[in-house]
Amino acid sequence: MTNANAYAIEVQGRSAGIVVADRGAFTFFVSDWAFRDLDRRVFRNVGQAERAAQLHYKRLPNHRR
Repeated sequence: MTNANAYAIEVQGRSAGIVVADRGAFTFFVSDWAFRDLDRRVFRNVGQAERAAQLHYKRLPNHRR
């Protein structure tokens, strides 16, 4: 059995990106350019990255959702 080191992040059915484990942290790589402000940001854990993506989505103007 192996541990996963990459996780997909989805918000409201949109693929925001993936977070990849590296040296005890997780780096966010966007797959939807609407989440570009999160690109390559480093988070302590997957949950923190997911919450950041959800908060970012809530702040998007309606025409970008």
